[in-house]
Amino acid sequence: MLVEAVRARGSFHRLNHDIAVRHANRPGADLVAELREHAASRRLPPITNCRNILPDILVHGQDIAVPLGRHRAMPIDAARAGAARVWTMGWPFWARRRLSGFRLSATDIEWTAGAGAPVHGPVAALLLLLTGRPAALTRLSGDGLPELTARMTGRPSPVAE
Repeated sequence: MLVEAVRARGSFHRLNHDIAVRHANRPGADLVAELREHAASRRLPPITNCRNILPDILVHGQDIAVPLGRHRAMPIDAARAGAARVWTMGWPFWARRRLSGFRLSATDIEWTAGAGAPVHGPVAALLLLLTGRPAALTRLSGDGLPELTARMTGRPSPVAE
């Protein structure tokens, strides 16, 4: 991982991207065999811990489901715990820094974070937002959404047009 981090010039996102692309270029049969080999494993991936695995599992499940147009329910209490964890951690998400100026509020459970322009939606969507997934934006609303959309995507929100 250290070599990969140096190769990615310290960018966690570039590191993830580069490793994933190189890994995906392997033959399909090798990927399937590797998945089968590790499917029952309970070992944690490098650089994670028991506190981080819940949001990791919830968010990566959505990373698969959303592009496929599949609905994958996220247990609401798990999403709340995941959102609370991601909000309080720094690296790699820096959610408090990235989302400064916004007051995030869940509409389906008691959970709020931050201060500023209101943005609200289901806690599952807020967890995706906290981890930097623009896919969350379509499930959010509030006066802060146009600015948040512009900040995350580099283009104005359709709501603002």
